[in-house]
Amino acid sequence: MGFLDILLGRTKAVAPDLDQLFGLPSAALTLQAAAGFTPTGTGAVCFASVEGGAFAQAHQEVQELLDADAERTGPPVEVSRDEYGYSWLVSRREPDDLPALVNDLHAVNSALEGSGFGPQLLCSVAGFQDTGQRRLGLVYLYKRGTFYPFAPLTGEAQRRDNALELQVKAALADDLRIEQDLSRWFPIWGAPGL
Repeated sequence: MGFLDILLGRTKAVAPDLDQLFGLPSAALTLQAAAGFTPTGTGAVCFASVEGGAFAQAHQEVQELLDADAERTGPPVEVSRDEYGYSWLVSRREPDDLPALVNDLHAVNSALEGSGFGPQLLCSVAGFQDTGQRRLGLVYLYKRGTFYPFAPLTGEAQRRDNALELQVKAALADDLRIEQDLSRWFPIWGAPGL
């Protein structure tokens, strides 16, 4: 970063660090102790779809890779599209097998990135809930290399629990690289698994 960049307020983009995803299992322990949230076993990767054979082939390979896991039980990996036109590749594991879910999320991100589709990756999310059925997603922003909590309110039309999100931010500050710019805590309404 040069002197002119500093004067003009420009910053360098943070390179994605997919290995940050592997911090989720230890963060889940902290989250359970601090706020009573446990993993739901559902996670998803969101990406902007691209028309063309190369992207379709990469997408198919990723899905086949995850579906080939002999230890996977329950439904196969699913693909859905939200109302904004983004695609979600959804993986479901046993709630107590968060490391396997994290491996799935990492594999999807790595495969799409390795095929040259890193710019299409938007975020990954792992779902959590507490005994009161409050929902929480820990969202990894691919282009920022950071996490943020997203807590939609149950029964409310697109409202979120900001107090809970700030509580989770404080609780996980030592476990995950938390996004400090709150304006980047985008709502992911209708995200699979939340």
